Amino acid sequence: MKFVLDCSVTMAWCFEDEGNTYTEKILDFLQKKNEARVPPIWKLEVINVLLLAEKKKRIDRLIAANFKNALLHLPIHIDHTATDRVFETVFEIAKECDLSSYDASYLELAFREKIPIATQDEALIKAASKVHVKYIMLHDL
Repeated sequence: MKFVLDCSVTMAWCFEDEGNTYTEKILDFLQKKNEARVPPIWKLEVINVLLLAEKKKRIDRLIAANFKNALLHLPIHIDHTATDRVFETVFEIAKECDLSSYDASYLELAFREKIPIATQDEALIKAASKVHVKYIMLHDL
């Protein structure tokens, strides 16, 4: 099964205090022959969180490197065509749903591919419902 994976779930795998049953189940789900789809902004968001965490001494360089390496070995595929939709569809979704352009890019991908989204972001969950995108809930896993 394909689904959209957002940064809030991804980064919970890196930080023990942010992980929970939902994020762990999403990781298990992903590792069981499922496929996550992400917009190109995902890599930049992941790197930004890691940079800030290193700067604040929350993690060290080795942990960041190991986490990036672990992500490379997961079935996470970047939808490079998403950037073609930024000025039109992503902009409209962001406006309509009161989201950042970053969050709207995840929602646009899920909407376009008609696949569910895995997120911990409350605004994104609410917006997904508004545009009839399925949100993966714990009982779905």
